Amino acid sequence: MTPPTPPHVLVVDDDRRLRELLRKYLSDNGYLVTTAEDAAGARARLEGLTFDLIVLDVMMPGESGLDLTESLRATNPVPILLLTAMGEAANRVDGFERGADDYLTKPFEPRELLLRIASILRRAGPATEPADVVHFGAYVYDPERAELRHGDQPVRLTTGEASLLGVFAANPGITLSRQSLSRASRLGGNERAVDVHMARLRRKVEEDPKSPRYLQTVWGEGYVLRTDN
Repeated sequence: MTPPTPPHVLVVDDDRRLRELLRKYLSDNGYLVTTAEDAAGARARLEGLTFDLIVLDVMMPGESGLDLTESLRATNPVPILLLTAMGEAANRVDGFERGADDYLTKPFEPRELLLRIASILRRAGPATEPADVVHFGAYVYDPERAELRHGDQPVRLTTGEASLLGVFAANPGITLSRQSLSRASRLGGNERAVDVHMARLRRKVEEDPKSPRYLQTVWGEGYVLRTDN
């Protein structure tokens, strides 16, 4: 059985410095993090990815965080934590009426952000849907059994390889940093070990490990699993 995948958080803020600080801080504290600079970018991310929570700035150029929250609530139940410089009660009420789950006023203590996120995720509860098997080429990976098969034949995986492939299988098509992979798997935060296990996995599943079709490198960002699902 693979370890649970860390919650995936979408951070949306037009302030690049704050956006990157939040990305690093949340990643360092065990979350998978994707960022967007505005509502349009957030919508693009939401089209292809599933998130456990959105950390959303209220004041952004174009569509505001409040408008985006209200729009998403019509079709998407993902929890939303609003960030704003406006701390008046009327602003908070407006945010809640639009569908926000919580509201944090800038400036805030990073530790408080972690506590708010943890509280929201506890209220949301764990996902109950069974994990789907993942297909890539002639290979099928079953996350529930941590089992990789090539046609009818099982492919032997080490614990580290199975753990790493399990993280990829839970996030197909998503580029994951070496840091995120090391934290989410059983590699003990060792980023170098990610590279070693990636090389081993490629030798087992790729026709040409030097030009991988499925376990691809995204230069400057990390690795991604390309699947047939």
